Amino acid sequence: MKSARVVASSFTLVFLLVVLAGAGAADAAQKTVIRFASPFKTGHILCDAGEKFKQIVEKESAGRIEVQVQPGAGSEEEINDWCSQGKVEMQATGGRPLEVSAPQYFFFNAPYVMKDFDHFMRVWNGPLGKKARDQVEKNGKQIYVGIVYRGLRQMTSKVPIYTPADVYRMKLRLPTVKTWIAVWKGLGAEPVPIPLPDLYRSLKEGKADASEGDLTQISSFKLNEVQTHLTLTNHLVQTGGILINSGFFKKLPKKDQMLVLKAAKEASDWGSMRIKTGENATLVELQRKGMQVVIPDAESFRQAAKPSVEELFKTEWPVTTWAAVLAQ
Repeated sequence: MKSARVVASSFTLVFLLVVLAGAGAADAAQKTVIRFASPFKTGHILCDAGEKFKQIVEKESAGRIEVQVQPGAGSEEEINDWCSQGKVEMQATGGRPLEVSAPQYFFFNAPYVMKDFDHFMRVWNGPLGKKARDQVEKNGKQIYVGIVYRGLRQMTSKVPIYTPADVYRMKLRLPTVKTWIAVWKGLGAEPVPIPLPDLYRSLKEGKADASEGDLTQISSFKLNEVQTHLTLTNHLVQTGGILINSGFFKKLPKKDQMLVLKAAKEASDWGSMRIKTGENATLVELQRKGMQVVIPDAESFRQAAKPSVEELFKTEWPVTTWAAVLAQ
């Protein structure tokens, strides 16, 4: 009788272990994983916004959704392709999705077009922005779920820059964006297209003499170590996009879709406010680290760029005009 009780107890224990193992496997199978990639490094506002998104989603899903933030996972070009193909579910990036999937609307991410972030958002939330987003979803299989203000783009160099004459024949590192290259060529510079991961090295090794970017890019890439001057050209109202692969999004349960949209908006608004309130602090920090701040004749840059920008609206962005955008 004792032997029978031992066998029964052993059978019960094994049964419970099998049930628990099965329940654990079921829980693992039900967990949704979102790979959230960015070409930017830890400390950049888009990566910080990704961490905020992760925090909100994981908390409100009680861990049922796991978000894996991947800073510096690849170049802008690579990560945009991965998100389009579903190799990662989400990305936080610059203007690459527009450039590739809605090129006629790339003026949203072009020098001297937008006046400030409020102006950008008015246009983005209007008919032109909707058409741009529709094109990205149709051609790039991605959905914009958030816009983060990254600040104004400035210049870094090893010499002070005051007027367009000072950038004449200067080797300026730019991303591989043909419209940006056209504008800076029009200003007299010699653009050197270099992917973002090679930004620091290109300046250190002398492949480029200067760069341009928002303050969080300049800070997170530690450009103060390889450049001495920071010129406040304010030449581009820089934003970043948070996007999700459309196929992945549409397969999510409705409640998870709503959570993703809510978390992306909250993370975007949080990131934008951080830059609005912290841009000056970043500037002071770069000064503290040795960069000399130069206040140039910004209007002379704008006037020198005007012919190139107007030509781009005719040849690359014919869906509207510069005047129509500025009027909004």
